[in-house]
Amino acid sequence: MSKTRSEGTLPVVSLPLPVDVTAPAVARQAVRTTLASLGLEGPAVDDVLLATSELVTNAFEHGEKPDRLEVEYAEGRLTLRVFDSGSDRPKLKEPSPMAARSRGLQLVHALSEDWGHEPCAGGKFVWAVFSLHRADARA
Repeated sequence: MSKTRSEGTLPVVSLPLPVDVTAPAVARQAVRTTLASLGLEGPAVDDVLLATSELVTNAFEHGEKPDRLEVEYAEGRLTLRVFDSGSDRPKLKEPSPMAARSRGLQLVHALSEDWGHEPCAGGKFVWAVFSLHRADARA
C-alpha cells in the first residue's frame, strides 16, 4: 500500500494501480493484505477479493485508465473505491447465457451490500460496500 490518510479515527488505505493487465492481481493482493492486517479472514473476504478484481478489471477495460484503489473499514463496513479517468457511467447489464464476459458488475451487485459510482476530479470512482465483521470473518 502506498499511503494511508486518516478520516475520522480510521485510516483509508490508498493504492496506485498499474495501467496494465496486472492491475486486478495487484489490487487483489493489496486488499487481501489490508484485510488480514485488520484480522479479517474467511469466506466473506473471498467475496470482497472477487469484487475487487471485477471493479479493477472494469476500470482497466472500460474506464480508459485505472488510477487508484481505496479501502476503508469502519464499524463492520468495508468500502472499496476504484478510481479511473473515464467519464462513462458503469451499466449493470443482463449477461447473455452465451456471453463469456460482461458479468463483472452483476457479480459486484450480487456480492456487495450496495454499489454505485460518482464523478470526481479526473474521472469517476466506482464503489462497493460490504458488511464484514471481525467476529464473523474468523473461522
